Amino acid sequence: MKRFAAWTAVAAASAVLAGCGGDGAPVAAAATLKVQAGGATGKELADVQILRIGNGNEIQTLDPHRGEEVQGANVQRDLYEGLVNEAPNGDIVPGVAESWTMSDDGKTYVFHLRHDARWSNGDPVTAADFLFGLRRGVDPKTLSTYSFILSPIENADEISAGKRPPDDLGVRALDDYTLEIQLAHPTPYFVSLLQHSMTYPLHRASFEKHGDQFTRPGNLVSNGAFELADWVVQSHIKLVRNPHYWNNANNKLDEVWFYPTEDQSAELQRYRANELDITDVVPATQIKWIRENLAAEFVVAPYLGSYFYGFNLTRPPFKDQPKLRRALALAIDRQAITDQVIGAGQTPAFGWVPPVAHYQPQQMPEGAWTQAAREAEAKRLYAEAGYSAAKPLRTELMYNTQENHRRIAVAMASMWKRVLGVETEITNQEWKVYLDTRNKKIDTQVYRHGWIGDYNDAFTFAEMLRSTAGLNDTGYDNPEYDRLVTAAQSELDLDKRGELLEAAERVMLADMPILPIYTYVTARLVKPWVGGYQSNIMDHHPHKDLYILKH
Repeated sequence: MKRFAAWTAVAAASAVLAGCGGDGAPVAAAATLKVQAGGATGKELADVQILRIGNGNEIQTLDPHRGEEVQGANVQRDLYEGLVNEAPNGDIVPGVAESWTMSDDGKTYVFHLRHDARWSNGDPVTAADFLFGLRRGVDPKTLSTYSFILSPIENADEISAGKRPPDDLGVRALDDYTLEIQLAHPTPYFVSLLQHSMTYPLHRASFEKHGDQFTRPGNLVSNGAFELADWVVQSHIKLVRNPHYWNNANNKLDEVWFYPTEDQSAELQRYRANELDITDVVPATQIKWIRENLAAEFVVAPYLGSYFYGFNLTRPPFKDQPKLRRALALAIDRQAITDQVIGAGQTPAFGWVPPVAHYQPQQMPEGAWTQAAREAEAKRLYAEAGYSAAKPLRTELMYNTQENHRRIAVAMASMWKRVLGVETEITNQEWKVYLDTRNKKIDTQVYRHGWIGDYNDAFTFAEMLRSTAGLNDTGYDNPEYDRLVTAAQSELDLDKRGELLEAAERVMLADMPILPIYTYVTARLVKPWVGGYQSNIMDHHPHKDLYILKH
């Protein structure tokens, strides 16, 4: 773990906000090549169909019921297929289930599975495999922090709380190829959430044979378009075509390689050396250079996500201190962060839920003020919370190791120091350690977080801050917030449902358990020879739909 003292943070922030990085040109990078992809017709395929991807932090796990980060989900979408799938544009389409029906009351779904779906060892994929996976997802023994996403299913909450056995889950295998799911209440977004890894099937025989090692190469039996060939931690994950996949004939890629890339500048150099076809992100310091030199390969698109910092409400100094939390939130100049620190087109945010259908985004009332007025109010609240120049707040700000996260953390510490006199110690941790630290709520005060919607609906944000949610790392617990979100969960009238969720966000923003900073965009480089790539709001790109053009 690296630690940066407050004075170091402030000094470094001055360079960040001034636009450090010289002329922005990458050091010792290979020359940019002009490539005519696709041969004479523009559609000719390369002889070698291998896709190489930068994938951010080293993944946490390939266990679909225990993962909680975007990077792991990127790999799992290639290894597994749920009842439904996603088209390249993000639309929900049939997956293992070729069709389904819903009862008139919206509470009973019957899924008809395709008979040619196979596991990577050739076994048929059956309704029993989905039943086993869903029960495991809500079983407290699984230790999943994501079990709350299955809350709409009958008895799921009671099972997750240890009050009922997993066999009581409202799911039945009517026969080998027919699965019935009974909901506790009508859920408008239910089919959308079925693309989440918590709903994936599990190959029971291999799981029971290998136990905790079932996700290792040679052990993992998957049902997606690819299977696991190799996994070397901090080096790569190699997937190869699954010949038993039901739609294998339409899969063009033979291999997909994922590379963990915490060093964004090194990732850019690998991309320019043609060692990567797609980057995870781009370093903020190089965006100007990228726009000037690789504009045709620079892909920026809206993304259903919010970047924020969380306050640990279970311990001092932020427990029972809403005025202090709000003071820190108001002292941040979000426009400076989005324009000068990262600069890829992100939108400053004074609310939690980004723009989404059937929802009017909410924001702190102060969001309409000038930055000078926000800073004046921050000083007033800071003083009312009991802090001053003679008695400054001393706090720790934690982020997971990555260049852009570091730049934002340094800028925030500088702003807090300038406006309020806060003394901030900045710390960083490797991703897996960071997740564990954040979840335990013992060694955090203020911590970086980002939430990417699990499905295209405002509820995927609202449910995360419920007091019972496994991923509520702030410890936020407001009965009125819980009541409003619970009421919205079963409201079928989309306008009324939106009003309930909007009211819940207003309650939350009054309490300020989190500090919103901006709404995401995806900003990455994609080689001209990668075919089939389409931006979508979820930033999901099933690699079975991609291919490599001749180049």
